[in-house]
Amino acid sequence: MTRRAISTDAAPKAIGPYSQAIVAGDLVFVSGQAGIDPATGAVALGIEAQAEQALRNVAAILEAAGCSMADVVKTTLWLTDAAHFTLVNAIYARHLPEPAPARSTPILAALPRGFLISVDAIAVKPQ
Repeated sequence: MTRRAISTDAAPKAIGPYSQAIVAGDLVFVSGQAGIDPATGAVALGIEAQAEQALRNVAAILEAAGCSMADVVKTTLWLTDAAHFTLVNAIYARHLPEPAPARSTPILAALPRGFLISVDAIAVKPQ
């Protein structure tokens, strides 16, 4: 099986040795996306703005891979504060259509650069 990297200017550039996403067969693996504005490189302020931007970044990468949020089958929401869960859950529900994908939501002590959330996703390319 071949692997193909996905890269788009509509999402922040990778800040380390990883791809924005990898396509392997019919699957698209989107790396963790934080609330970074791809045009300015600025980190959004607060959990609501970071969650919205992180999900927009995931959507932009999926689009570059020929997918949409409707093709997502699994996500992980990495949060630094369990108190953000309810608000992030509501934002997430607006971005991902039913049936909702499988999901994990670990709570971490910290994320790089003071991020409050990171979102990664796995999607299946439409036939």
